[in-house]
Amino acid sequence: MVEPLLVGLDVGTTSTKAVVLTLDGREIAHGRAHTPWMFTPDGAELEAPELATAVRAALAQALAAAPEAPVAGVGVASMAESGVLLNAAGRPVAPVIAWHDRRDHLEVAELTDDVGIESFETTTGLPLRGQWSLTKHRWLTRHWPSAAAAVRRLNIAEWIVHDLGGEQASEASLASRTGWLRLRERGWWAETLAWSGASERLLPPLRQAGQSWGTITADALDARLAGAVLTVAGHDHQAASVGVGANAVGAELDSCGTAEALVRTVAAGLPDDAVGSLAHGGITVGWHVLAGRWCLLGATEGGLTLGRTLQQLGCTQADLAQLDSAALELDSTPVHIANGETGLVLSGVGEGVRTAHVWRAALEQVTEEAARLHQLMSQISGPAHELVATGGWSRSEGLMRIKTRLLGPVARPPVTEAGARGAALLSGLAAGIYRDDSELPRPHLSRI
Repeated sequence: MVEPLLVGLDVGTTSTKAVVLTLDGREIAHGRAHTPWMFTPDGAELEAPELATAVRAALAQALAAAPEAPVAGVGVASMAESGVLLNAAGRPVAPVIAWHDRRDHLEVAELTDDVGIESFETTTGLPLRGQWSLTKHRWLTRHWPSAAAAVRRLNIAEWIVHDLGGEQASEASLASRTGWLRLRERGWWAETLAWSGASERLLPPLRQAGQSWGTITADALDARLAGAVLTVAGHDHQAASVGVGANAVGAELDSCGTAEALVRTVAAGLPDDAVGSLAHGGITVGWHVLAGRWCLLGATEGGLTLGRTLQQLGCTQADLAQLDSAALELDSTPVHIANGETGLVLSGVGEGVRTAHVWRAALEQVTEEAARLHQLMSQISGPAHELVATGGWSRSEGLMRIKTRLLGPVARPPVTEAGARGAALLSGLAAGIYRDDSELPRPHLSRI
Protein backbone atom coordinates (compact mmCIF):
# COMPACT_ATOMS: atom_id res chain seq x y z
CA MET A 1 0.00 0.00 0.00
CA VAL A 2 1.32 3.45 -0.93
CA GLU A 3 1.84 5.73 2.04
CA PRO A 4 -0.23 8.91 1.77
CA LEU A 5 1.19 12.43 1.69
CA LEU A 6 0.42 15.67 3.51
CA VAL A 7 0.27 19.10 1.90
CA GLY A 8 0.75 22.48 3.54
CA LEU A 9 0.05 25.95 2.18
CA ASP A 10 1.36 29.21 3.64
CA VAL A 11 -0.49 32.14 2.04
CA GLY A 12 1.90 34.97 2.81
CA THR A 13 2.28 38.65 2.06
CA THR A 14 4.73 38.14 -0.80
CA SER A 15 3.83 34.68 -2.04
CA THR A 16 2.02 31.43 -1.35
CA LYS A 17 4.37 28.59 -0.47
CA ALA A 18 3.27 24.98 -0.90
CA VAL A 19 5.05 21.93 0.48
CA VAL A 20 4.42 18.19 0.20
CA LEU A 21 5.47 16.07 3.20
CA THR A 22 5.88 12.41 3.89
CA LEU A 23 4.25 11.23 7.10
CA ASP A 24 7.61 11.28 8.87
CA GLY A 25 7.87 15.00 8.11
CA ARG A 26 10.29 15.10 5.14
CA GLU A 27 9.75 17.89 2.60
CA ILE A 28 9.75 16.26 -0.83
CA ALA A 29 8.24 18.88 -3.15
CA HIS A 30 7.60 22.62 -3.20
CA GLY A 31 5.53 25.16 -5.12
CA ARG A 32 5.21 28.93 -5.06
CA ALA A 33 2.99 31.63 -6.53
CA HIS A 34 3.04 35.41 -6.23
CA THR A 35 0.43 37.11 -4.01
CA PRO A 36 -1.58 39.30 -6.46
CA TRP A 37 -1.65 42.65 -4.68
CA MET A 38 -2.83 45.74 -6.54
CA PHE A 39 -1.79 49.25 -5.56
CA THR A 40 -4.53 51.89 -5.66
CA PRO A 41 -4.72 55.49 -4.44
CA ASP A 42 -6.02 54.08 -1.15
CA GLY A 43 -3.25 51.50 -0.64
CA ALA A 44 -2.63 47.79 -1.23
CA GLU A 45 -5.49 45.38 -1.89
CA LEU A 46 -6.34 42.24 -3.84
CA GLU A 47 -9.30 40.37 -5.26
CA ALA A 48 -10.12 37.19 -3.35
CA PRO A 49 -10.76 35.01 -6.46
CA GLU A 50 -7.36 35.98 -7.88
CA LEU A 51 -5.71 34.94 -4.61
CA ALA A 52 -7.52 31.59 -4.73
CA THR A 53 -6.22 31.08 -8.28
CA ALA A 54 -2.65 31.82 -7.19
CA VAL A 55 -2.93 29.37 -4.30
CA ARG A 56 -4.17 26.64 -6.62
CA ALA A 57 -1.19 27.30 -8.90
CA ALA A 58 1.28 26.85 -6.00
CA LEU A 59 -0.55 23.68 -4.95
CA ALA A 60 -0.44 22.26 -8.47
CA GLN A 61 3.26 23.05 -8.84
CA ALA A 62 4.12 21.22 -5.62
CA LEU A 63 2.04 18.16 -6.49
CA ALA A 64 3.56 18.03 -9.98
CA ALA A 65 6.95 17.53 -8.34
CA ALA A 66 5.70 14.94 -5.83
CA PRO A 67 5.49 11.17 -6.23
CA GLU A 68 2.21 9.53 -7.17
CA ALA A 69 0.43 8.93 -3.88
CA PRO A 70 -2.90 9.98 -2.36
CA VAL A 71 -3.02 13.11 -0.20
CA ALA A 72 -4.46 12.53 3.26
CA GLY A 73 -4.64 16.14 4.40
CA VAL A 74 -4.21 19.74 3.29
CA GLY A 75 -3.55 22.49 5.80
CA VAL A 76 -3.68 26.21 5.06
CA ALA A 77 -1.91 28.87 7.11
CA SER A 78 -1.94 32.53 6.15
CA MET A 79 -1.15 36.11 6.93
CA ALA A 80 -3.62 37.54 9.40
CA GLU A 81 -5.78 40.69 9.74
CA SER A 82 -6.91 40.74 6.07
CA GLY A 83 -10.34 39.31 5.37
CA VAL A 84 -12.84 38.39 2.63
CA LEU A 85 -16.45 39.64 2.68
CA LEU A 86 -18.97 37.30 1.01
CA ASN A 87 -22.60 37.82 0.00
CA ALA A 88 -25.40 35.28 0.38
CA ALA A 89 -24.29 33.58 -2.86
CA GLY A 90 -20.76 33.14 -1.49
CA ARG A 91 -19.21 35.75 -3.79
CA PRO A 92 -16.73 38.39 -2.58
CA VAL A 93 -18.30 41.87 -2.45
CA ALA A 94 -15.28 44.06 -1.59
CA PRO A 95 -11.50 44.05 -2.00
CA VAL A 96 -9.20 42.42 0.54
CA ILE A 97 -7.20 45.17 2.24
CA ALA A 98 -3.57 44.30 3.01
CA TRP A 99 -2.78 43.84 6.69
CA HIS A 100 -0.01 46.45 6.39
CA ASP A 101 -2.22 49.01 4.60
CA ARG A 102 -2.65 52.28 6.53
CA ARG A 103 -5.72 53.74 4.81
CA ASP A 104 -7.61 53.26 8.10
CA HIS A 105 -5.57 55.81 10.10
CA LEU A 106 -8.71 57.87 10.86
CA GLU A 107 -10.51 54.75 12.10
CA VAL A 108 -7.55 53.89 14.36
CA ALA A 109 -7.77 57.35 15.93
CA GLU A 110 -11.52 56.90 16.40
CA LEU A 111 -10.99 53.50 18.03
CA THR A 112 -8.59 55.11 20.48
CA ASP A 113 -11.19 57.74 21.41
CA ASP A 114 -14.26 55.50 21.42
CA VAL A 115 -12.97 52.27 23.05
CA GLY A 116 -9.74 53.40 24.73
CA ILE A 117 -6.24 52.00 24.70
CA GLU A 118 -6.32 50.16 28.04
CA SER A 119 -9.71 48.53 27.44
CA PHE A 120 -8.80 47.45 23.91
CA GLU A 121 -5.37 46.09 24.79
CA THR A 122 -6.44 44.21 27.93
CA THR A 123 -9.55 42.71 26.30
CA THR A 124 -8.03 41.68 22.96
CA GLY A 125 -4.32 41.25 23.83
CA LEU A 126 -3.44 43.53 20.88
CA PRO A 127 -1.55 46.83 20.94
CA LEU A 128 -3.87 49.58 19.72
CA ARG A 129 -2.33 50.42 16.36
CA GLY A 130 -3.19 50.37 12.66
CA GLN A 131 -3.07 46.69 11.79
CA TRP A 132 -6.13 44.83 12.98
CA SER A 133 -9.23 43.78 11.07
CA LEU A 134 -11.86 45.92 12.79
CA THR A 135 -10.59 49.31 11.58
CA LYS A 136 -10.21 48.01 8.01
CA HIS A 137 -13.76 46.70 8.18
CA ARG A 138 -15.05 50.08 9.41
CA TRP A 139 -13.23 51.74 6.49
CA LEU A 140 -14.85 49.34 4.00
CA THR A 141 -18.36 49.96 5.35
CA ARG A 142 -17.78 53.68 4.81
CA HIS A 143 -16.18 53.56 1.37
CA TRP A 144 -17.54 50.44 -0.37
CA PRO A 145 -21.37 50.38 -0.55
CA SER A 146 -21.27 46.77 -1.78
CA ALA A 147 -19.84 45.73 1.61
CA ALA A 148 -23.37 46.15 3.00
CA ALA A 149 -24.35 42.98 1.14
CA ALA A 150 -21.88 40.87 3.12
CA VAL A 151 -23.32 38.07 5.23
CA ARG A 152 -20.01 36.36 6.04
CA ARG A 153 -16.42 37.39 6.69
CA LEU A 154 -13.57 34.89 6.44
CA ASN A 155 -9.88 35.31 7.21
CA ILE A 156 -7.51 34.50 4.34
CA ALA A 157 -6.74 30.87 5.25
CA GLU A 158 -10.44 30.28 5.99
CA TRP A 159 -11.35 31.66 2.55
CA ILE A 160 -8.86 29.38 0.79
CA VAL A 161 -10.10 26.31 2.68
CA HIS A 162 -13.68 27.25 1.77
CA ASP A 163 -12.65 27.70 -1.89
CA LEU A 164 -11.25 24.16 -1.84
CA GLY A 165 -14.56 22.80 -0.57
CA GLY A 166 -14.22 23.17 3.19
CA GLU A 167 -16.69 24.42 5.76
CA GLN A 168 -16.87 27.97 7.07
CA ALA A 169 -15.40 28.46 10.54
CA SER A 170 -13.25 31.01 12.38
CA GLU A 171 -9.83 29.72 13.43
CA ALA A 172 -8.78 30.95 16.88
CA SER A 173 -5.27 32.29 16.17
CA LEU A 174 -6.55 34.34 13.22
CA ALA A 175 -9.59 35.51 15.18
CA SER A 176 -7.17 36.70 17.87
CA ARG A 177 -5.80 39.29 15.42
CA THR A 178 -9.10 40.87 14.38
CA GLY A 179 -9.81 43.11 17.38
CA TRP A 180 -13.20 41.38 17.65
CA LEU A 181 -12.21 38.54 20.00
CA ARG A 182 -12.28 38.71 23.78
CA LEU A 183 -9.02 36.92 24.49
CA ARG A 184 -9.74 35.45 27.91
CA GLU A 185 -13.34 34.43 27.20
CA ARG A 186 -12.49 33.21 23.67
CA GLY A 187 -15.69 34.77 22.41
CA TRP A 188 -16.71 37.68 20.18
CA TRP A 189 -16.64 41.21 21.62
CA ALA A 190 -20.01 42.82 20.88
CA GLU A 191 -18.71 46.35 21.50
CA THR A 192 -15.99 46.35 18.84
CA LEU A 193 -18.13 44.38 16.40
CA ALA A 194 -20.83 47.05 16.58
CA TRP A 195 -18.24 49.84 16.49
CA SER A 196 -16.80 48.53 13.22
CA GLY A 197 -20.18 47.95 11.55
CA ALA A 198 -20.01 44.16 11.90
CA SER A 199 -22.00 41.66 13.93
CA GLU A 200 -21.52 38.22 15.38
CA ARG A 201 -23.70 36.83 12.56
CA LEU A 202 -21.02 37.94 10.08
CA LEU A 203 -18.46 35.60 11.64
CA PRO A 204 -18.64 31.79 11.56
CA PRO A 205 -18.24 29.80 14.80
CA LEU A 206 -14.78 29.36 16.29
CA ARG A 207 -12.80 26.20 15.61
CA GLN A 208 -9.32 25.02 16.58
CA ALA A 209 -6.57 24.65 13.97
CA GLY A 210 -5.77 20.99 13.37
CA GLN A 211 -9.44 19.98 13.43
CA SER A 212 -11.32 18.97 10.30
CA TRP A 213 -12.89 21.64 8.09
CA GLY A 214 -14.33 18.91 5.84
CA THR A 215 -12.76 17.44 2.72
CA ILE A 216 -11.66 18.75 -0.67
CA THR A 217 -14.54 18.77 -3.14
CA ALA A 218 -13.47 21.58 -5.49
CA ASP A 219 -13.28 20.87 -9.21
CA ALA A 220 -10.24 21.08 -11.50
CA LEU A 221 -7.75 19.88 -8.91
CA ASP A 222 -5.21 17.05 -8.95
CA ALA A 223 -7.04 13.72 -8.57
CA ARG A 224 -4.77 12.82 -5.64
CA LEU A 225 -6.51 15.52 -3.57
CA ALA A 226 -9.96 13.93 -3.78
CA GLY A 227 -11.28 13.40 -0.27
CA ALA A 228 -8.25 14.94 1.46
CA VAL A 229 -9.12 16.36 4.90
CA LEU A 230 -8.89 20.14 5.10
CA THR A 231 -7.85 22.24 8.05
CA VAL A 232 -7.17 25.91 8.65
CA ALA A 233 -3.67 25.94 10.15
CA GLY A 234 -4.00 29.51 11.43
CA HIS A 235 -1.59 32.40 11.54
CA ASP A 236 1.50 31.72 9.44
CA HIS A 237 4.00 32.64 12.17
CA GLN A 238 2.41 30.18 14.57
CA ALA A 239 2.20 27.47 11.94
CA ALA A 240 5.93 28.08 11.42
CA SER A 241 6.56 27.43 15.11
CA VAL A 242 4.92 24.02 14.60
CA GLY A 243 6.93 23.53 11.43
CA VAL A 244 10.25 23.93 13.24
CA GLY A 245 9.16 22.16 16.44
CA ALA A 246 9.26 25.31 18.63
CA ASN A 247 5.73 24.97 19.93
CA ALA A 248 6.12 23.56 23.45
CA VAL A 249 5.34 25.94 26.30
CA GLY A 250 8.42 28.14 26.76
CA ALA A 251 9.78 27.60 23.23
CA GLU A 252 10.39 30.58 20.97
CA LEU A 253 10.67 30.91 17.21
CA ASP A 254 12.80 33.70 15.80
CA SER A 255 11.60 34.14 12.22
CA CYS A 256 14.37 36.12 10.57
CA GLY A 257 12.72 37.44 7.44
CA THR A 258 12.27 40.96 6.12
CA ALA A 259 10.19 41.55 9.21
CA GLU A 260 11.70 39.69 12.15
CA ALA A 261 9.08 37.98 14.33
CA LEU A 262 9.59 36.48 17.79
CA VAL A 263 6.91 33.86 18.48
CA ARG A 264 6.74 32.54 22.06
CA THR A 265 4.43 29.69 23.11
CA VAL A 266 3.00 30.10 26.63
CA ALA A 267 0.32 28.48 28.73
CA ALA A 268 -3.12 30.04 28.30
CA GLY A 269 -4.39 32.37 30.99
CA LEU A 270 -1.88 35.13 31.76
CA PRO A 271 -3.37 37.73 34.17
CA ASP A 272 -4.97 40.88 32.76
CA ASP A 273 -2.13 43.12 33.95
CA ALA A 274 0.40 40.87 32.19
CA VAL A 275 -1.62 40.95 28.97
CA GLY A 276 -1.87 44.73 29.19
CA SER A 277 1.86 45.13 29.83
CA LEU A 278 2.78 42.93 26.88
CA ALA A 279 0.38 44.71 24.52
CA HIS A 280 1.57 48.11 25.71
CA GLY A 281 5.12 46.94 24.93
CA GLY A 282 4.15 46.08 21.35
CA ILE A 283 3.71 42.31 21.87
CA THR A 284 0.47 40.63 20.84
CA VAL A 285 -1.17 37.95 22.97
CA GLY A 286 -3.50 35.51 21.26
CA TRP A 287 -4.67 31.94 20.98
CA HIS A 288 -2.19 29.46 19.55
CA VAL A 289 -2.77 27.09 16.64
CA LEU A 290 -2.32 24.30 19.21
CA ALA A 291 -5.07 23.81 21.76
CA GLY A 292 -4.73 25.16 25.28
CA ARG A 293 -1.86 27.52 24.53
CA TRP A 294 -1.42 31.21 23.95
CA CYS A 295 1.10 32.85 21.66
CA LEU A 296 3.15 35.98 22.26
CA LEU A 297 4.34 37.70 19.10
CA GLY A 298 6.61 40.70 18.73
CA ALA A 299 8.03 42.02 15.48
CA THR A 300 10.80 44.33 14.31
CA GLU A 301 12.07 45.53 10.93
CA GLY A 302 15.36 43.72 11.49
CA GLY A 303 15.60 42.03 8.12
CA LEU A 304 14.69 45.27 6.36
CA THR A 305 17.52 47.06 8.21
CA LEU A 306 20.03 44.38 7.24
CA GLY A 307 18.93 44.49 3.61
CA ARG A 308 19.20 48.26 3.49
CA THR A 309 22.65 48.12 5.07
CA LEU A 310 23.87 45.62 2.48
CA GLN A 311 22.56 47.89 -0.25
CA GLN A 312 24.24 51.00 1.19
CA LEU A 313 27.50 49.08 1.42
CA GLY A 314 27.22 48.13 -2.23
CA CYS A 315 27.07 44.45 -1.29
CA THR A 316 24.78 41.52 -2.02
CA GLN A 317 23.91 38.23 -0.34
CA ALA A 318 26.93 36.75 -2.12
CA ASP A 319 29.16 38.95 0.09
CA LEU A 320 27.44 37.91 3.32
CA ALA A 321 29.89 35.25 4.52
CA GLN A 322 32.86 37.56 4.06
CA LEU A 323 31.08 40.48 5.77
CA ASP A 324 30.06 38.28 8.70
CA SER A 325 33.58 36.97 9.17
CA ALA A 326 35.10 40.46 9.14
CA ALA A 327 32.44 41.84 11.50
CA LEU A 328 32.95 39.05 14.05
CA GLU A 329 36.68 39.76 14.20
CA LEU A 330 35.96 43.22 15.65
CA ASP A 331 35.72 43.74 19.40
CA SER A 332 33.34 46.68 18.98
CA THR A 333 32.22 49.35 16.51
CA PRO A 334 31.80 53.13 16.85
CA VAL A 335 29.01 53.14 14.24
CA HIS A 336 25.34 53.42 15.20
CA ILE A 337 22.48 52.66 12.80
CA ALA A 338 18.88 53.85 12.96
CA ASN A 339 15.94 53.66 10.53
CA GLY A 340 14.90 57.12 9.37
CA GLU A 341 11.87 58.08 7.28
CA THR A 342 13.96 58.17 4.11
CA GLY A 343 16.29 55.26 4.86
CA LEU A 344 19.16 54.33 7.16
CA VAL A 345 20.83 56.96 9.32
CA LEU A 346 24.48 56.25 10.21
CA SER A 347 26.39 58.01 12.96
CA GLY A 348 29.92 57.53 14.29
CA VAL A 349 31.38 57.06 10.81
CA GLY A 350 34.84 58.58 11.10
CA GLU A 351 38.41 57.89 10.17
CA GLY A 352 39.35 54.24 10.27
CA VAL A 353 35.78 52.96 9.99
CA ARG A 354 35.54 50.10 7.51
CA THR A 355 32.71 48.18 5.89
CA ALA A 356 32.99 45.58 8.65
CA HIS A 357 32.27 48.22 11.34
CA VAL A 358 29.04 49.25 9.60
CA TRP A 359 27.90 45.65 9.17
CA ARG A 360 28.73 44.85 12.81
CA ALA A 361 26.65 47.87 13.87
CA ALA A 362 23.71 46.63 11.81
CA LEU A 363 23.93 43.12 13.30
CA GLU A 364 24.03 44.51 16.83
CA GLN A 365 21.25 47.03 16.22
CA VAL A 366 18.71 44.50 14.94
CA THR A 367 19.61 41.98 17.64
CA GLU A 368 19.22 44.56 20.40
CA GLU A 369 15.75 45.42 19.06
CA ALA A 370 14.77 41.74 19.13
CA ALA A 371 16.34 41.33 22.57
CA ARG A 372 14.07 44.02 24.03
CA LEU A 373 11.00 42.07 22.95
CA HIS A 374 12.52 38.75 24.02
CA GLN A 375 13.34 40.11 27.48
CA LEU A 376 9.87 41.63 27.98
CA MET A 377 8.30 38.28 27.13
CA SER A 378 10.60 36.54 29.63
CA GLN A 379 10.03 39.13 32.32
CA ILE A 380 6.26 38.66 32.19
CA SER A 381 5.76 35.04 31.12
CA GLY A 382 8.95 33.35 32.34
CA PRO A 383 12.19 32.47 30.53
CA ALA A 384 12.32 30.77 27.16
CA HIS A 385 13.83 27.28 27.35
CA GLU A 386 14.54 27.07 23.62
CA LEU A 387 15.17 29.55 20.78
CA VAL A 388 14.89 28.32 17.19
CA ALA A 389 15.83 30.61 14.28
CA THR A 390 14.59 30.24 10.73
CA GLY A 391 14.12 32.44 7.68
CA GLY A 392 16.55 33.94 5.19
CA TRP A 393 18.65 35.96 7.63
CA SER A 394 19.19 32.94 9.88
CA ARG A 395 21.81 31.97 7.30
CA SER A 396 23.96 34.89 8.47
CA GLU A 397 26.59 33.43 10.80
CA GLY A 398 27.34 36.92 12.09
CA LEU A 399 23.73 37.52 13.09
CA MET A 400 23.42 34.10 14.71
CA ARG A 401 26.61 34.56 16.74
CA ILE A 402 25.46 37.92 18.08
CA LYS A 403 22.02 36.50 18.86
CA THR A 404 23.68 33.72 20.83
CA ARG A 405 25.61 36.33 22.84
CA LEU A 406 22.55 38.47 23.62
CA LEU A 407 19.72 35.93 23.71
CA GLY A 408 21.38 32.63 24.64
CA PRO A 409 21.77 29.40 22.65
CA VAL A 410 20.14 29.42 19.21
CA ALA A 411 19.24 26.39 17.09
CA ARG A 412 18.49 26.15 13.36
CA PRO A 413 16.30 23.50 11.68
CA PRO A 414 16.83 22.04 8.18
CA VAL A 415 13.39 23.27 7.10
CA THR A 416 12.79 25.04 3.79
CA GLU A 417 9.27 26.38 4.37
CA ALA A 418 8.46 26.43 8.07
CA GLY A 419 4.92 27.82 7.80
CA ALA A 420 3.86 25.42 5.04
CA ARG A 421 5.47 22.49 6.86
CA GLY A 422 3.56 23.37 10.02
CA ALA A 423 0.31 23.62 8.04
CA ALA A 424 0.91 20.17 6.55
CA LEU A 425 1.55 18.65 9.98
CA LEU A 426 -1.64 20.22 11.34
CA SER A 427 -3.52 18.63 8.46
CA GLY A 428 -2.10 15.32 9.69
CA LEU A 429 -3.78 15.97 13.03
CA ALA A 430 -7.07 16.73 11.29
CA ALA A 431 -6.78 13.55 9.19
CA GLY A 432 -6.03 11.38 12.23
CA ILE A 433 -2.49 10.53 11.09
CA TYR A 434 -1.16 11.84 14.43
CA ARG A 435 -3.12 11.41 17.64
CA ASP A 436 -1.95 14.69 19.17
CA ASP A 437 0.76 17.30 18.71
CA SER A 438 3.31 15.24 20.66
CA GLU A 439 3.44 12.90 17.65
CA LEU A 440 4.19 15.63 15.08
CA PRO A 441 7.59 14.89 13.48
CA ARG A 442 10.11 17.40 14.77
CA PRO A 443 13.09 18.36 12.60
CA HIS A 444 16.64 17.85 13.81
CA LEU A 445 17.98 21.09 15.26
CA SER A 446 21.60 22.12 14.83
CA ARG A 447 23.00 24.23 17.66
CA ILE A 448 25.05 27.33 16.93
